[in-house]
Amino acid sequence: MTLNDIIHYTTEFVRQHQSWAVPIAFVLAFGESLAFLSLLLPATVILLGLGALIGESGIPFWPVWAGAAAGAFFGDWLSYWVGVHYKDRVHGFWPFTRHPQMLDRGHRFFERWGIAGAFIGRFFGPLRAVVPLVAGICEMPQRYFQLANVASALLWAFGVLAPGAFGIQWLSRWF
Repeated sequence: MTLNDIIHYTTEFVRQHQSWAVPIAFVLAFGESLAFLSLLLPATVILLGLGALIGESGIPFWPVWAGAAAGAFFGDWLSYWVGVHYKDRVHGFWPFTRHPQMLDRGHRFFERWGIAGAFIGRFFGPLRAVVPLVAGICEMPQRYFQLANVASALLWAFGVLAPGAFGIQWLSRWF
């Protein structure tokens, strides 16, 4: 099964079962934001496809956006919690046993940028998987992390879904 097949099957399922759009957006965004699962799940691309489906089919944008934002928030929150709870033992978890440079890069990024890094990290694929984890390992105060987490989740979900949702509507008016 290719990435195109996954995108096609997911968007077709949502097209036929529109009531599933919000939970699917939640699960995809959660998986994309969770430290370990994000490496296996091509959720951003699928969410871009769902955005286009929203624009094409008239599925309400804001509930799907809220589902994606909530999934992104909880995925990062769980990654942060794993970092707080397991600390340096995370280095012994897959995929970091095979790719320890991922944590090293995330740590350097977080140390340099702090709370801004916790916010910005969500918008860069390779960092999205590790910055919340590193924030927990480094014992970033939870209130600062959650502030960056909620703000970035809201903006990221909009940025992933809106181009397709509103771009399709805009293009259909002009062409």
